[in-house]
Amino acid sequence: MAPISDALAQAAADARYMLSRGYPRERVLRVVGDRWGLDAACRHLLRRGVFAPAEAQARRKRLLAMSACRGRPVGVDGHNVLITLEAALGGGRLILADDGVLRDIAGQGSSHRPGPATQQAASLMIEKLVAVKVASVHVCLDAPLSKSGELAARLRDMLAQAGLAGDAQAVAVPERILKDHAGPVATSDSALIDQVAEPLDLAKEIIQGLNPAPNWETLTP
Repeated sequence: MAPISDALAQAAADARYMLSRGYPRERVLRVVGDRWGLDAACRHLLRRGVFAPAEAQARRKRLLAMSACRGRPVGVDGHNVLITLEAALGGGRLILADDGVLRDIAGQGSSHRPGPATQQAASLMIEKLVAVKVASVHVCLDAPLSKSGELAARLRDMLAQAGLAGDAQAVAVPERILKDHAGPVATSDSALIDQVAEPLDLAKEIIQGLNPAPNWETLTP
């Protein structure tokens, strides 16, 4: 794990204290960021990594082990998982958040475009799901993102070639479909984690198995 600055560590501690007492999240992040003079990257780390202690603990308890997916249908928040894997493969900055979830801070969002790293990330994702022997995979991609339809078609071909039942679709709002998925759901999106019955941090499970494993930062006390 990579070290963090004293200012970022102090900002994280202050944020936890304020969040635990019910202060609004956006206001807390702004106040502590200003107080400790954090740059944009550190503010993004704080946003991605720090949560109210009770909220973080509740999520950690609910995260599913990969072994629990054997023989079950798995839903995948496609761009969410693939972008995190791409960041890890490309040496991007990763944060192990208070809630036990590994997140990237690439901030690609609407600017993401599929490329060779996407293909590599997709291969790793499918290899992991095959190894665990899941029953099926349903990948939901963000339709507004660039070439999401083409990426969905590529993923369908890869699933078929791997002998894995399932589908990949580009949809307007993946969360609306995945929140009702009957089985484990792979995502690092905190809102979706809170909505689904069985959240799974698939990206972290894969990244931990890479050799060499990428470094990540942690703001956890």
